[in-house]
Amino acid sequence: MKGKKEMSGGIGETFQQETKYTPEKLQGHTLDWDNVPSPYKDYESPLGRISLPEPEFVEGADLWPLLFRRRSRRDYAPGTPISRPVLAALLWATQGVTARYGDSHLRTAPSAGGLYPVETYLSVRSVEGLEPGIYHFRPHRFDLELLVRGDHSKAFAAAALYQDLVGHAQVTFIWSAIVERARWKYRQRAYRYIYLDAGHIAQNLYLAAEAFDMGVCAIGAFFDDDVNRLMGFDGTEETVIYMATAGLKVRDPNSSPA
Repeated sequence: MKGKKEMSGGIGETFQQETKYTPEKLQGHTLDWDNVPSPYKDYESPLGRISLPEPEFVEGADLWPLLFRRRSRRDYAPGTPISRPVLAALLWATQGVTARYGDSHLRTAPSAGGLYPVETYLSVRSVEGLEPGIYHFRPHRFDLELLVRGDHSKAFAAAALYQDLVGHAQVTFIWSAIVERARWKYRQRAYRYIYLDAGHIAQNLYLAAEAFDMGVCAIGAFFDDDVNRLMGFDGTEETVIYMATAGLKVRDPNSSPA
């Protein structure tokens, strides 16, 4: 019992308690419709924007076998790039726009209140037709903004507790949260919803990658301040929340083609 008592009262328990809904906490809260945060982020990048091609969807991909095969895969074939249409399909699967109702855009992954506080960035190491660099994905335009040139996979690997898979993957997804988008409506409860949103997005990436017989490994272990610094986030209003590597599976030379 002593050990259990010593473990209680930490920041995790405080977070759980302080973000609970109660009738008292909900009283008197109104939405400030004159200051609704923008659902999209745009950079004025001097390095330019790259339109993405039509996603290369896999014909006849059945959800049930994909769920059965889904694994976190940490070994990649580093020598071969992935194609831009395949990357486009992975991005569309995570946060692609599926319907438009006025100013509202629905996406492939659900988001609490349709607020979509999660932003997608890429550390590209080896993609056909894309120079290595750090990119920002704009779902509403379906394009990429080049933010920083160069292969930064080693820096992200070091920030991810020196996990080698980040240096070998063709691309690493970096997800941030623009907190005010969700906090505007949900106040402190927003932090719960942000992490739920990120989980939905990552699972979509897993399943889409399996359809292309690729590997994905989600990463929750990283030095937050180091990733925020690499990405130029302030760590408060926008902060890294999740990462995932994506790459080509290592093939056994003795195995027959699938």
